[in-house]
Amino acid sequence: MNEYMKYACDCAHQGMSNKEGGPFGAIIVDSLGNVISKGNNRVIIDNDPTAHAEIVAIRKASKKLNNYDLSDLILYTTCEPCPMCLSAIIWSNIKVVYYGMTRKDAEKIGFRDDVIYDYLKDRDDKLITLNQIDKDACKGIFNEYSKSNQETY
Repeated sequence: MNEYMKYACDCAHQGMSNKEGGPFGAIIVDSLGNVISKGNNRVIIDNDPTAHAEIVAIRKASKKLNNYDLSDLILYTTCEPCPMCLSAIIWSNIKVVYYGMTRKDAEKIGFRDDVIYDYLKDRDDKLITLNQIDKDACKGIFNEYSKSNQETY
């Protein structure tokens, strides 16, 4: 077994043993193989639906490195990332992810990632309705940001 995947599995197991969340663990390593951060699913203990293992590990890595840009780092996770985690991984600029189980495997034990994947594919308005309002009122802050010297993603 890959040593980093074993570590991710250990994180998942510890989180499950502590009743913190589901069977998900993740670690982030640098190109030299140094572990930068680790995370396990903390949804239950934190009452936070965003506290997935990958996001916990990304938050810790960003804080430790004092940088939101995690390019050149590698993420190992016990399961194929859900759409939320996949988005966070992309936003953090991580380019390489290794995962153990698939989203179909997660579905078999009660997780519903496919509902979100299906929504993204077909925009099922029965799942959620997105309504755009007050675009002109919000345009000012976008223009202000655009004119500033801040970095953009």
